[in-house]
Amino acid sequence: MGVAHDATTTSIEEAPLAADRPVSGLADELVDHRFKALPPDAEGLTVGALAAERRNLFTGGFTTPVLALSAESVEHNLALLETYAERHGLAFAPHGKTSMSPQLFARQLEYGAWGITAAVPHQARVYRAYGIRRIFLANELVDASALRWLSAELDSDPEFRFICYVDSVRGVELMDEALRAAGASRPVDVVVELGAGEGARTGARTEADCAAVADAVAAAGTLRLVGVAGYEGEVPDASGERVRRWLDRLVALAVDLDRAGRFAAGEQIVISAGGSAWFDAVADVFARIPELSAPVLKLLRSGAYVSHDDGHYRHLTPFNRVPEEGELQPAFRLWAQVVSRPTDEQAFLNAGKRDAAYDLDLPEAQVVRSGRDGTVRPATGVSVTGLSDQHAWVRTEPGAELEVGDWVGMGLSHPCTSFDKWQLIPLVAADGTVTDYIRTFF
Repeated sequence: MGVAHDATTTSIEEAPLAADRPVSGLADELVDHRFKALPPDAEGLTVGALAAERRNLFTGGFTTPVLALSAESVEHNLALLETYAERHGLAFAPHGKTSMSPQLFARQLEYGAWGITAAVPHQARVYRAYGIRRIFLANELVDASALRWLSAELDSDPEFRFICYVDSVRGVELMDEALRAAGASRPVDVVVELGAGEGARTGARTEADCAAVADAVAAAGTLRLVGVAGYEGEVPDASGERVRRWLDRLVALAVDLDRAGRFAAGEQIVISAGGSAWFDAVADVFARIPELSAPVLKLLRSGAYVSHDDGHYRHLTPFNRVPEEGELQPAFRLWAQVVSRPTDEQAFLNAGKRDAAYDLDLPEAQVVRSGRDGTVRPATGVSVTGLSDQHAWVRTEPGAELEVGDWVGMGLSHPCTSFDKWQLIPLVAADGTVTDYIRTFF
């Protein structure tokens, strides 16, 4: 699934990507007030020029709060998922909604990704702006304006491959109407989404419902059925047994539709699942997919792995169940400064809901960097108890060393709501050197 890599010599900005708007062009963007935490004296420099200065995160003029992304951990995580997918015979279309960063997409593609997954049309437009040639939209697309745009993209680029969900007869009808009105000359490839159970999220609930959707696709000249898909993370009361049982249903659905001649002739049959919590189960079940009438593209879509986290996914990652397969590393650390120490038991940092993910877990105080001499120590006896818009509420136990001016480094939970609060994120080496800046488009 991949190529040889030398993580010590290839930077994110150097990663190759066939693109209409090269990722390297992001280095030409000007540093200004739009980007939080960047050094005020860098105003007017290009991002590339600032990166070339290789400033230190702590002494190079950055203002707090500042979100840092570990260069070493990102590289480790990219390599780990590539080798995992290779080992299990899986193709990989990581979900780009996590980072919405063309630079990270470029690295994921370099590390063997088949394409990039999207959830909504805006994300697909960002992907296309930076030359992504394979997009898997894990949603039913019924917006007529978006379908007009998609039709034009497909017609203008014969190398562009697009696949999306269908889960209803009405959705198929709306897609067909919009594509006909747009004068589409290329059919849109679709996969029937099997819902993960009653009370789950999207997806046709029964195999009979899926068959009806497949029939509707067959009757629509603008669509082409190429497989089945779903999201096992929505299985109610998910457990390894329940998830595998649903994945067995997904595979059986593909077998039945194939026997019925429902899939487009001459195409790979796509069978896709796999978030960030159960991809070990996906690998197990997909290894047992029987021979079908065409080669099968076993497509995994995990996205949170690129940064991992210190909360939600640290507990849920499948690597906890299969430690022999490797271990992801949390790559985010949010640095904030103590701006108030009103009592011996309480302190306030200058980072809040506008800066830190908080939808699943509060930030976790990990280290303290002295505002006096720059020494770093564990954040013993220091814990975040709440967030306001621009403040973190901190409780300090007796004897905890913390004073106004200190920097507190915090681990975050949930990558998707960490990336989306920052438009330009310093990529930081272990010694504190900022080697690049990761641009996001939310």
